[in-house]
Amino acid sequence: MTNSSVRPNVEAFYDKRTFSVQYVVSDPETSACAIIDPVLDFEEKSGATATFNADRILSHVESANLKVAWILDTHPHADHFSAAHYLHSKTGAPCAIGSHIVEVQSLWKELYNWEELTPDGSQWHKLFQPGEAFRIGCLDASVMFSPGHTLASVTYIIGDAAFVHDTLFMPDSGTARTDFPGGSPDQLWQSIQDILALPDETRVFVGHDYQPNGRDPMWESSIGEQKARNSHLSRCNSREEFVTLREARDKTLPMPKLILPALQVNLNGGRLPEPESNGTSYLKIPLNSLGSGIWD
Repeated sequence: MTNSSVRPNVEAFYDKRTFSVQYVVSDPETSACAIIDPVLDFEEKSGATATFNADRILSHVESANLKVAWILDTHPHADHFSAAHYLHSKTGAPCAIGSHIVEVQSLWKELYNWEELTPDGSQWHKLFQPGEAFRIGCLDASVMFSPGHTLASVTYIIGDAAFVHDTLFMPDSGTARTDFPGGSPDQLWQSIQDILALPDETRVFVGHDYQPNGRDPMWESSIGEQKARNSHLSRCNSREEFVTLREARDKTLPMPKLILPALQVNLNGGRLPEPESNGTSYLKIPLNSLGSGIWD
């Protein structure tokens, strides 16, 4: 367990196109920092990619005189491309993700019929084992395995802050969906219990905010607030009730519009497909691979 008395600086960057929150977490003493869940911009209608979000983060890093020690993803995202590889090319910092990424790679390698993909996690510089400790300057950090939303989801605990991404949302938004390949509401329940065992004052930073009822984006709560007010957990007194609620909710949700292109990039460490003989990269979209889905 990390030293929760240390309070890192946390700067959030909200991407309104994907409702994603990206973070720069820095050590006040050494100015070392980690970038968490950066977004590579993708315009699905035209197929255009850009680095607006990542360059905004780099501008902050430069203006605050920070040194990037890590580029961290909490899981393989289904709703945006990861900018990890791009940021590595600009900073030289190692890219890392949880070690269970290899299970997700193996699952989607089959779904994509992706012969070129090596499902060993070698696309990252570091695969964190559950419970593994690391440092960001003088900050103690550790990795909590948090499956349920995906097979590979992790929570990064850095000082007094927990970066939970899609495991918990803001209290008025509840919890993450579990209907992706490899997802499990039962595992999500246990992952949430592990997170809620952290001290009540622990700051909780989420990876998305969908602005319920049109409110402004929000991304920070606390363990105490999640226990008291999370809209899903407050309705459930047992694992069984939570699984029932989560499964019913998931049946009403359409697949994220970027899931098939995004995972093809994110399971390759944020790299776009290699250009073909004409110099253009192409994404491969498997048809009818995720069931009939919700038509919206």
